[in-house]
Amino acid sequence: MWPYWVVYLLPAIAALLLDGRRKQLPHPWWAMGALLVLFVGYRHRVGGDWFNYIDHLARVWRVGIFDPVEGGDPGYVYVNRIVSTLGGDIYDVNLVAAMIFVFGLMIFCRSLPRPWLALAVAIPYIVVVVGMGYTRQAIALGLIMWGIVYLEKGKLVHYIAFVSAATLFHKTAVIMIPLGIFLQRRGWVLRVVAIGLVGLGLWNAFLVESQETLWKNYVVAQMQSEGARIRVIMNALPALLLILQWKKWRALFANAQLWLWMSIAALACIPLVGYASTAVDRIALYLTPLQIVVYSRLPVLWQRSIQPALVTLGVVMAYGLVLFVWLNYASHAPYWLPYRHAWFE
Repeated sequence: MWPYWVVYLLPAIAALLLDGRRKQLPHPWWAMGALLVLFVGYRHRVGGDWFNYIDHLARVWRVGIFDPVEGGDPGYVYVNRIVSTLGGDIYDVNLVAAMIFVFGLMIFCRSLPRPWLALAVAIPYIVVVVGMGYTRQAIALGLIMWGIVYLEKGKLVHYIAFVSAATLFHKTAVIMIPLGIFLQRRGWVLRVVAIGLVGLGLWNAFLVESQETLWKNYVVAQMQSEGARIRVIMNALPALLLILQWKKWRALFANAQLWLWMSIAALACIPLVGYASTAVDRIALYLTPLQIVVYSRLPVLWQRSIQPALVTLGVVMAYGLVLFVWLNYASHAPYWLPYRHAWFE
């Protein structure tokens, strides 16, 4: 399990040594991004759905690139078709997925005041569990994080484009479309109409044929996602922190309203998780950027009362504990252990 600790400790140590400096060096940052792409993309037999993804690739072997897509998520289907046509294998599919996911994550973290701390927060769950276990949803999450960077700049069209692209890889990403409404007070009517039309279009394009299956699987059958309550709580804690510190948060950070609504959504998941835990778990995954944003901003938020270095150390230790507990006690951790890399198999 030591490779997971190396990948975590690199940004954690950088958070303690480099964050807070006026000038952030780009070369170590993007070198870390390249390492993550190779770490996630070239994993070998890591993740609970490893063989399901291999079966998915095998099914498209005799299908033409431009043949109609019947079932599945079109974006991921086409990635598999292109890789298969070019003679690639599952490692090539995962490498493409890792590039999209990691690039979105790195862009998002770099937009924050303490990017290395943000990345350290992301490693234990977002990178290790999601990035290496839920390939399709990881791509969607990477695109959504990339889109949020544009949304915070007031570029709604760019955000909608990224979420639309995310929906191609996992249909549930469509739930993030309404987030664009809540960023600015001006033009609410136009925003609601525009986003409503886009959301309806995406629903008709990708979800209408699957809605009955999704409803039966996620709600009627009450599919249970093991660990969903813990993951929902992991989002709820930073959400509660933000709301309790709302006045200070609003005074210090731009686009505070965006993260307030994300916090409200995260807290709303708590009573719903007992009803359809898998459905709520899928939704909560798209709210995980809240953890990155809140915890990476704590050194700034509390700087008048607590030394920023101490806050950074506390966050690093807390997420180190998260990684330790997950690797040693999570029921699905054996699917991640030991870490194996395609280059050495």
